Amino acid sequence: MTISIIVHGGAKTITEGKVEANHAGCLAAVEAGWTVLRSGGSAGEAVEAAIRVLETDQTFNAGFGATLNSEGEVELDAAMMEGDRLGWGAVAAVQGVRHPISVAHKIMDEKARLLVARSGERFAVEHGMEMCAKEDLISKEQQQEWEEEQEVIDRPNTVGCVALDASGTIVAGTSTGGTTGQPQGRVGDTALVGCGLYADNHLGGCSTTGDGESIIPVVLAKTAIDFLAGDTHPEEAAQKAIDTLVSKVEGEAGCILIDRQGRIGWSYNSSDMAVAYMTAEMDKPVAFIKKEEENNSKVASFEPHTEQMQTPHSPAA
Repeated sequence: MTISIIVHGGAKTITEGKVEANHAGCLAAVEAGWTVLRSGGSAGEAVEAAIRVLETDQTFNAGFGATLNSEGEVELDAAMMEGDRLGWGAVAAVQGVRHPISVAHKIMDEKARLLVARSGERFAVEHGMEMCAKEDLISKEQQQEWEEEQEVIDRPNTVGCVALDASGTIVAGTSTGGTTGQPQGRVGDTALVGCGLYADNHLGGCSTTGDGESIIPVVLAKTAIDFLAGDTHPEEAAQKAIDTLVSKVEGEAGCILIDRQGRIGWSYNSSDMAVAYMTAEMDKPVAFIKKEEENNSKVASFEPHTEQMQTPHSPAA
């Protein structure tokens, strides 16, 4: 087993002008979570730290800069689940909450439940969570797009994180502002255990992203975790989960996985997916927006190693 962390900034279309921001944001999130894990912190603390970074970065659809609903308001959903006792906590359709992932974490530690709208906001206030005027979460870009009814090219989506700590505990978390122009009060997959996230120490942890109405009926996160059975590599399990979604419903989605060994995998059927990860076996974190980038990176890192192994005793020498 090796401590590991992976984050995603959403399965979506990423235009050239926003590639750097997606890379930088996901790397910053991984580094925040890795700092926690490296110092002996828990997976839950690491997931919260990572997602809080994404919730403050308007590049992503979570917290500040989240998409606006039909009424021009930001409504946020978030959830967290840990794989030891299968504890979980979630909030949905909350307003004026700076970091809904922190509220979900607090609920998970207190009592498993999903709190919606005012009940979630009340819980946040009572437990000293960061609150703000609901207008403070609206970015200028999102406000302009909503007012002008612009077509959103960089289609924002859910963010998430999965981490495995030194004790062997796996935690998954998700956070989102939903979909652009969604009906007030609409809740997607993010806050639903089994759909937007799942964690089980015996198998692994998963966070999903994409079209909630497509993810929910195939229970995507739990489906991905089930594919880890029999020591299946997370890469294969993630791809099987996305293939299952494609075979049954229409829609775009992506998922990130860590298994109980600390191995990492991710897959998607959208144009792009912003991802970054770090493990104890790596020198530094890496970030990608396409699977091809990761594959090319692995080839590049393998070739010098191959040359290095060509000793005078090798046939290739």
